[in-house]
Amino acid sequence: MPPLNPKLCAAMICLAGPSMAADWAIRSGEVPFTPDGLRDFIAANEVRFYDGGRSVYGPGTAYAYVYSNDDRAEGVYRIEADGSVCVDFINGFSRCDLYVRSGDRVILLDEKGDRYPLR
Repeated sequence: MPPLNPKLCAAMICLAGPSMAADWAIRSGEVPFTPDGLRDFIAANEVRFYDGGRSVYGPGTAYAYVYSNDDRAEGVYRIEADGSVCVDFINGFSRCDLYVRSGDRVILLDEKGDRYPLR
């Protein structure tokens, strides 16, 4: 058996990442953000949810989800080529989400298909 090509293995690992594996439950009329569009959106807007929580992006790649009681889950984020945003939390948990526009609304979709409209 020939030895494995390290570059090929690295490419396969990258393609197997969470954002590439996601089958986003996008509905008719919903438009995902482009990577640049998402960067602009999170830089210019507070990302607040109806449950009282909020996502805080920055400075740099810092991320925090702030619950309605002000508890925090912190980590680092990155924006993927498909426009999804992935967070690696300091507790070891990771997740990817996709923000979409639906008319005048913005909705966060998670990998499970759950939908969270922004306020």
